Amino acid sequence: MAEKRLNSIEKALEVLLAFTPYNRELGTGDISRLLGLHKATASRILKTLASRGFLQQDPKTKAYSLGPAVSELVRAYTNGIGYRIVEAARPEMEALRDRLGETVVLEVLSGSGTVIACVVEGPQRVRIAGTVGDRLPVHAAAGARAILAFSPPELFERLVGDELPRLTPHTIADRQALRRELEKTRRRGFSLDREEIDLGICAVGAPVFDHQGRAVAAVVVAGPSGRVKGVAGSELVRGVMEAASNISRRLHYPGMASPANGS
Repeated sequence: MAEKRLNSIEKALEVLLAFTPYNRELGTGDISRLLGLHKATASRILKTLASRGFLQQDPKTKAYSLGPAVSELVRAYTNGIGYRIVEAARPEMEALRDRLGETVVLEVLSGSGTVIACVVEGPQRVRIAGTVGDRLPVHAAAGARAILAFSPPELFERLVGDELPRLTPHTIADRQALRRELEKTRRRGFSLDREEIDLGICAVGAPVFDHQGRAVAAVVVAGPSGRVKGVAGSELVRGVMEAASNISRRLHYPGMASPANGS
């Protein structure tokens, strides 16, 4: 009995995987041919998965595609990754806040951009950072730029549209200019937001890498432009880069980058 149950589970998983990577619609006959299943077996599995929301059926074509329950699993997986990164990052962020006296933010790559996963407030009375869960403009946020600069070009193509909103007079709103800025970020090892989201507020960011060497997050220090200048070699820039490196080590990143000391 246990063996039959296991076989059924394996078949159901194979059916779900048949919809990857593009989630194209598949009918019962398609699944039967692709997986070598009896048509009655394929039909039973499809109906069971649809009843639990893992698949959905088009009422006209009767074909199936992935359903909302799969999105919930993806969301849980993404949230789990974000949670582990926050757990690794918070001690380093608090130490950096105490060292610099500025607000420290953790941006995490999620879906079509970055979101704020953690905020460690500085001692200032005026709140200058967003709140956890806020989605940030991928072309202007310091954290997003740090992630993009150290990611494969495909990520830039996927996340950065042809039209970039000009949020302030200082926002880089040209795609090619943004590419040049990301190249500078790669050379110096840290990113900058020069009053590009909010006037009077600047930010410095550095990438956080996971155990596979992927840039999955960024540590960002944000504050008034008079205090947060992003000068290479400064205490602030060194602190941001060191915190990002320490978090990467906590995530078992195998090697630390040695960026040039650009400006």
